[in-house]
Amino acid sequence: MIVPHFAWFRISPPRLITIPCILAPQVIFEFYPLRFEFIARDSILFPPGKAANILRGAFGEIFRRLACVPHCRDARTCEIRESCPYATVFEPLGGDNSPSGLADSPRPFVFRARHLDGHIVQPGQPFYFDLNVFTRKQEVLAYFVLTFSALAREGLGPKRGKADLQLVRSLAVGASPERIVFDKATQLIAGELDPAALDLSAIPDPAPTAIRIDFLSPTELKHDQKIVERPEFSILFGRIRDRISTLRRLYGTGPLEIDFQETNRRAAAVRMTRCDLHREDAERRSSRTGQSHPIGGFVGSTEYEGDLAEFLPYLNAARWVGVGRQAVWGKGEISAVPPLGQA
Repeated sequence: MIVPHFAWFRISPPRLITIPCILAPQVIFEFYPLRFEFIARDSILFPPGKAANILRGAFGEIFRRLACVPHCRDARTCEIRESCPYATVFEPLGGDNSPSGLADSPRPFVFRARHLDGHIVQPGQPFYFDLNVFTRKQEVLAYFVLTFSALAREGLGPKRGKADLQLVRSLAVGASPERIVFDKATQLIAGELDPAALDLSAIPDPAPTAIRIDFLSPTELKHDQKIVERPEFSILFGRIRDRISTLRRLYGTGPLEIDFQETNRRAAAVRMTRCDLHREDAERRSSRTGQSHPIGGFVGSTEYEGDLAEFLPYLNAARWVGVGRQAVWGKGEISAVPPLGQA
């Protein structure tokens, strides 16, 4: 196992997004919104719909090479998996108490790279992607920098175009300012970095009673063990809430301490007023097994009306955590905005 030669993060009390709150205690969700910035040395192709898949696949291979001990054959059964950054990040074990729709433990990160889909980055040009990280383990954050620096040097895309990692930023979120996390010139990770913290408490009146959800990347939601064609509000909210609760339980301060049945009942009273969706099909090929897997889903927008005060913070959080199946590849990225004509 290689130990990164960087200054470690010191985890400090979170800075909260300044969303008004009427309930106590606060319910928060903490994470690191990281942006990795590069300069291309060679021409780099990102095929349509596959930018995040290219990054994630190569990322896992290099991460394992850096983090795992030489004799490890299976991270799921490794005797030191509890202290292994690779096992924590890429092969977290599931539990019997995962909520509906999240039978497999989610990995503690998601890619945001859809702006690279179908693009060719020319030599000398800058490019970036975002990685939202949900674990607080200090060594994992340093491994992300090590891994993407090595990945860029070895090459990205079908033709393995090379690049240089220049900067890693922690993006400004609410009251949390932008910070430089890593600079190529110093080769050091910042010694102190506060996580962003989203306040999930209900917003005060007067709260909006209508919302438009834009599904920015292919999304698949499951309900009663089936893929749904229409994201009724109770299903959409339920999958967001379950994902946030599971991420908190596995990597943060613990599961949400809310009444799930009561939130289900109130969410069911919010009605869909418009549904304009279409399906986009894509697939990924596993470099480890050689098998192909579908990664498509619906994109477009829907509108909802009802009492939204307690739900809006979760809808806004889904911008960062994603929702539905295969969110780690960038699927299920959504945006919550006022309906057209009500902005």
